[in-house]
Amino acid sequence: MTTSAPLAPPVPADGPVPGTGHAPSHHGELLQGVFLDAGGRPCAGLVTLPLAGPGTRADFTPRPGTPPDAVTVLPGDRSKAARAARLAVAVCAGRTGRPARGGTLRLTGTVPLGLGMGSSTSDVLAAVRAVADAYGLRLDPGTTARLAVRAERASDPLMLDARPVLFAQREGRVLEVLGPALPPLLVVGCLLGDGAPVDTLALPAPTPTEAELRAYADLRDRLRRALAEGDAALLGRVATASARRAQRLLGQREFEPLVALARRTGAVGVQISHSGSVAGVLHDPAVPGAAARADATRRALDAHRIPYTRTFTAGPPTPAALQGIHAARRPWTEKACSLH
Repeated sequence: MTTSAPLAPPVPADGPVPGTGHAPSHHGELLQGVFLDAGGRPCAGLVTLPLAGPGTRADFTPRPGTPPDAVTVLPGDRSKAARAARLAVAVCAGRTGRPARGGTLRLTGTVPLGLGMGSSTSDVLAAVRAVADAYGLRLDPGTTARLAVRAERASDPLMLDARPVLFAQREGRVLEVLGPALPPLLVVGCLLGDGAPVDTLALPAPTPTEAELRAYADLRDRLRRALAEGDAALLGRVATASARRAQRLLGQREFEPLVALARRTGAVGVQISHSGSVAGVLHDPAVPGAAARADATRRALDAHRIPYTRTFTAGPPTPAALQGIHAARRPWTEKACSLH
């Protein structure tokens, strides 16, 4: 694991400078459950579906003479980001020998709140990066992950590179790098469950049976194979099976209709957020007619009164046949959604 590296010559102790950080979001999970780590211990883990576009920007302005735990955050309800900034100040001050100062943390961005797209982790990660930038540091992913878990109790793996990983979200560590990249995917996004968030941290820690551990181990093996072979269809089956298992907790009434319309429109499967309402119908863009099938999916969502959000690609670069598909669709905004 790499260590923190200075970005610029040290700033004089009496001359603090503002710092800026950015962080992305995601589109829920492809797989989530309980898995055995390298030592044979069960722990909660997940594989997220990356999403380009929505993200958070954080600006941290240190204030001379301000106690290190005095961080004012704007908007004022982002308490997890404020906590992350305070933790990051302590770490960065310790590594640089510069004074630990509080200050003002301002967050701006386009990640919808409460839909299971990693808005909290995006805020936290951007805050940590902004503080580090103010201290002239770039913190390594391991340190950032540990700070994120301390700030919000469970964290998405947004601090890592684009490789698909099985991530222990309550511990801030990678259980396995599953492969170099996802196979190409065309995703038609929507919202389930009236857009209601799911407070997974309020639930007791999972205590899976042996049968459940075997089932999750099988899904993990199949996802690993799907990535190794670039098999979007197999990935879709894994994501659907994981999402269906989650319905024992979530009970989203639109889930089975979503699976049925995905099957009718030639999709390879569906994926959901396990801590929110965002969901996606997965298409294989390598199969001819993918753009038309995505259009048919969007129309089917409208017919079932399931709010459509966005169409996007994941995995390697977009095939030429799908170039421009994003421009052909009005991008979703929170104001445009009937649930807000």
